[in-house]
Amino acid sequence: MQHLRLRPLILPLVILGAILIISLDLAGYLGPVNDIIHTALKPPAILLTEAKTLIGGGVDAVREIRTLRQRNAELEDLANRLTVENLRLAEVETENEQLRTLLAFAQTNPSYDYRGGQIIARVIGDSASPFTHPIQIDLGEQHGIEEGMPVVTDRGLVGRIFNVYPRTSDIMLITDPRSSVNVMTQASRAPGILRGRVGQLPIMELIPPEIEISVGEIIITSGLGGHFPKGLVVGQVIEVQKNDDLMFQSAIIQPTVDFDRMELVLVITSFPAEAPETAEPTPQPTPQQ
Repeated sequence: MQHLRLRPLILPLVILGAILIISLDLAGYLGPVNDIIHTALKPPAILLTEAKTLIGGGVDAVREIRTLRQRNAELEDLANRLTVENLRLAEVETENEQLRTLLAFAQTNPSYDYRGGQIIARVIGDSASPFTHPIQIDLGEQHGIEEGMPVVTDRGLVGRIFNVYPRTSDIMLITDPRSSVNVMTQASRAPGILRGRVGQLPIMELIPPEIEISVGEIIITSGLGGHFPKGLVVGQVIEVQKNDDLMFQSAIIQPTVDFDRMELVLVITSFPAEAPETAEPTPQPTPQQ
């Protein structure tokens, strides 16, 4: 009942209080109170501002991290592509160097016919036979290749063509047991026959015993028989086998061609035949007067 009696007084009191506060504020008496209220509210405002700044910085950091990751991925992709390109260019340079050496060989042997200057055949496979080891090249009948044609690199004699197909051919290497090449020593001019052997270096046989040969001598083709041009480098003597009980001496030959690393070859399609050596004319007696 008492609350009911005071209710009509609440509104006038509120109005009176408001008028009093406004009057005090206009008179400047509420300045200290405003300072206290502002001071009390300042830390939360600062906290909210710092929180906003921190949140904004975190969002920016996340964006920067995402951008950096994307950029790193792009750089890694570019690095990978450049690595592949460098490897490709290195391979091209290696192949160009091989081509230059083969071209130099062709230029220093202008009497040979390489079918338009040179025939460059890329090795594309090896035989499964562990004894013959022929090498197949990507040139055949359609390219004018025939059986018996010599095959060389800039380092020397590789062998000869012995199987010809429409687009490919097989090379019988000089290390093949079926191979025989007429050769001679470059310095002492000792003739002989180079024969391949199973699992061993080729051997030069039928060397005349009266001719002195030595380790380190270069072996070249002699041109006899007309199967190979004269003067092709074949290998080097690494061991001389001489027995007084045998009619001939022999020598172990290290080929100059690295057959395991060979990639490009030249097929000699024709070459001039060697003129037979002529004996010195016998002096005729001067007729007596």
